[in-house]
Amino acid sequence: MGVEEHKKHAVKNIAFAVVVVSDTRNEENDESGKLMKRMIEESGNRVGWYGIVKNEKEDIKRIAEKLLSDEQIDAIIFSGGTGISSRDVTVDTIQPLMDKILPGFGEMFRYFSMKEIGSAAIMSRAMAGIKNKKALFSLPGSKNAVRVAMKEIILKECGHILWEARK
Repeated sequence: MGVEEHKKHAVKNIAFAVVVVSDTRNEENDESGKLMKRMIEESGNRVGWYGIVKNEKEDIKRIAEKLLSDEQIDAIIFSGGTGISSRDVTVDTIQPLMDKILPGFGEMFRYFSMKEIGSAAIMSRAMAGIKNKKALFSLPGSKNAVRVAMKEIILKECGHILWEARK
């Protein structure tokens, strides 16, 4: 089965929620959020929700649960909090909420990142999974990481992920 045949049922016009996890960013200086929104819209999809939340487990969990219950949202992208410092809690917060983990996402992200930043890519805990028939992605907060994840993986595969998750 070829790539086209494999993806022919992919969901179109995906409504993405963009959640930037940061203690310092706001809507004016959030370059990664702006980039995600632009790339989503340019790909023929739409931004159904955008917001910045503090790097606190309770805040991240609250917004994740809200978006997971929102029938208008198909996929959620968290940006920030995927590293190894004590303040990086996004992955630790959203992974327990997931029904299924997609380990290939993190593996592919680190592969593409290694081409750009070398072996430091091992410090990223970028990951993805499924909950409530929605796709969840957790990316580093840097603009370059967002660009790589969106271009190389998310925008290419999210529609197919959603089609499979909804079966």
